[in-house]
Amino acid sequence: MVRPLLFLSALIELACAQQIITPSSVLNISSCPITYYGKKYEQLYVNITTENFALCFDGFFKTQTGGDCLVGPTASYVTLHIDSQNSKLESQVHQEVPSIKASMECSLEFFMEYTNTTSADLYLLSFGKQAALFVFTDVTTKVDFEVHIGGTKVTTVYKNTVQDISGCRHSGTAYEPDTVVSSNPDTCSILTCSETAVLETLGCGPLERCQGNNTCVVDTTCTVTGPTVINVHGQVNSIKDRCAYSLVSIPSIPNFYLMANFRDRRRKDVSFLDSVILHLDGPGVHSHLEQGGTVWLNDSTLTLNSSSQLVHGVQLSKDQTGVTAKLSLSNLTISVFFDGDTAQIHLEGPAGSSVEGLCGNSSRSLSDLRLSEYSSTSCEMQYSEPADSTINCTSVTERCNLLKEAPFSSCNSDIDPEPYITACTDTLCKYPAVDGLNCQFLKAYTRACSLHNHTLDGWTSKTGCSSEAFCQDRTCSDHEFCGEKTVGGDTRCFCRAIFASKYQANNSLGDPTVCMQDSGSLTLVGCLLEDKGIDYSTLHLNDPTCRGQVDELTHMVTFSFNSSNSCGTEVTANNSYIIYQNTIRSQNYSSDVISRHDQVQINFSCVHSQPNINTATFRIRDCSVAQKISCGVWNYTLIIKAYTDAGQTQVVQLNSEVRLNQRIWVKLETNGLDGSMVTVVSDSCWATDQASPTSSPRHDLIINGCANPADPTVAVEENGLGTSSLFSFNMFRFIGGSGEVYLHCKLHLCPKEDTSCTPNCNAAARRHRSVGSKYEGEASISMSWTH
Repeated sequence: MVRPLLFLSALIELACAQQIITPSSVLNISSCPITYYGKKYEQLYVNITTENFALCFDGFFKTQTGGDCLVGPTASYVTLHIDSQNSKLESQVHQEVPSIKASMECSLEFFMEYTNTTSADLYLLSFGKQAALFVFTDVTTKVDFEVHIGGTKVTTVYKNTVQDISGCRHSGTAYEPDTVVSSNPDTCSILTCSETAVLETLGCGPLERCQGNNTCVVDTTCTVTGPTVINVHGQVNSIKDRCAYSLVSIPSIPNFYLMANFRDRRRKDVSFLDSVILHLDGPGVHSHLEQGGTVWLNDSTLTLNSSSQLVHGVQLSKDQTGVTAKLSLSNLTISVFFDGDTAQIHLEGPAGSSVEGLCGNSSRSLSDLRLSEYSSTSCEMQYSEPADSTINCTSVTERCNLLKEAPFSSCNSDIDPEPYITACTDTLCKYPAVDGLNCQFLKAYTRACSLHNHTLDGWTSKTGCSSEAFCQDRTCSDHEFCGEKTVGGDTRCFCRAIFASKYQANNSLGDPTVCMQDSGSLTLVGCLLEDKGIDYSTLHLNDPTCRGQVDELTHMVTFSFNSSNSCGTEVTANNSYIIYQNTIRSQNYSSDVISRHDQVQINFSCVHSQPNINTATFRIRDCSVAQKISCGVWNYTLIIKAYTDAGQTQVVQLNSEVRLNQRIWVKLETNGLDGSMVTVVSDSCWATDQASPTSSPRHDLIINGCANPADPTVAVEENGLGTSSLFSFNMFRFIGGSGEVYLHCKLHLCPKEDTSCTPNCNAAARRHRSVGSKYEGEASISMSWTH
């Protein structure tokens, strides 16, 4: 490019000693080499003849052959100055020749004298890989220089102008800056000499392929397998926790993103891809792809087959290899394949489409891509476990390196096997090769190759793998995953390591007993039973007809009893508790000769606490008083009421008048006890004129569960027959007392089947009761009136 350069001689500063040029000189310019159209030269060949003055880089100038030369009018006298960087000259060149962007390194100044009054200066300015030619004179004499490349004139530089003499060389041919060197529409490949004189090959981007006619389209794949994400650039990320992450988001499509959930399996310290969620925010659609080929659409499961089913713009299909979800958004086609272990996301669309997330070129950190709203609160917690001593990492590496051998090697030029080998070795060197993991990474590579039209014939026979999805159509609960029951054989649902660890720490197969007011139940974990080789269907309670009920979603097995069906529950008592006990036991096969499993016997129980010594006080004119009795895992309420009639219809109210010698009925009843299993016995009741049950004077009403024979007004009407007791007496007062009467009762709970607990008030002597069968407790009431 030739441009006028209005340059004042005052700006030219020579800083080097003058070197006189002879008619045929070879000049050493290694201190200021010049890059002439892509080729660097450290020597100059100078010819001064009667016809011209020639500066050549590759030999003396010959009219017949030419070369890389600058040819101008002859001069009678020529000198050379080699100068260092000149900031004023550099600034002026940058202003006049924008294509030269580098910093000036040095310059060669040739002073040419034609007559005593006519002269000019030729400058070769070095800018590293670029160079400029500048011819300056302040006289009207014609001083023009031809620019020759390989003997061919390409341009002419006129006086007081600057020429960019940078360029490129390709296959022995020189090209000026900002020109096309070659083009291949079939491969979308264009070789150019850039504006800054650099050979550049332009073509499809790293995420694109050539469609022909110099048209590029996005065509890229992201693979997520085990704990590893191999993004569209072949870079590897390993997920250490059990959280949800953004895999793919498209800035131009704000209503779409693809997520992955990672969960633990047999070890707590290694996570695996567990499910994939396709989210369309516009219609509010979540397609949830899970292990086993289960697909949830929002809160409903879908029934799929090999024929595509269009759901909210998403084409869903399922075959023996896995589930595929495909959709088109803004000319971009997104296909998601998931076989329960590996997800592969294939994107096709117009060139320039940007992909973000773990699969894309996002510069965001893993923590930024973590989706807390789809993750559990403890998902980031890190675990450590002892190394698996059975793993031979050398053998693992050999297995993973099969990806560099035939038939996989036929795909290596298009799909780099190294990220897959890294994912394979990193995982299998610390996690056992079970549940199809020995084939998982090989299968993932094979499918990535198929997306780029590579068919790897014979890979299954060489590796012993199957192309079908592992655990297809087996559904496990949230705390389970599908794995091999036997190596290469049947599959079943296993407990996840973190979930199972809380039971293993207590050597337990289930949760604590759940005790309600009239029932008890124990839930066992189905996958823990299977770990022990226990078939839940062979288990029952003491009553063999009482079997466990299985929750089809959670696979939990629950055994229970209640007041209408005790299932053989045994009721016992000690000094502190009434105990309801049952046992889960395995079926007794008396005809069996051998058994390969231990007999199962799991005892569980619910308890009622015996009443503590508490005082519940109320005045005679108050309503009934209730006190809550704490009984460990069970609770019940003790209620004390006073009545003025035998039918117990007239409760003593706040305004009730109670007279001396008036008949009063007192009822102690409970809520929350199972009357078919337990009874309440009032052992003794007595009255004092103080709140303390040990104060005196004292008057006994009930002794040993029977009426005090010294007070003929006392009658025990119900005691030890159910969950309440009833007695009556005539109102009295203490002579010289405070005017208030406090009533205290000791009572206890008994198993209903223990008839020895029931008072025998008609016998001459009361039957002896075992001390261990009851524990006495006390409840008190106070009564006062005005005389």
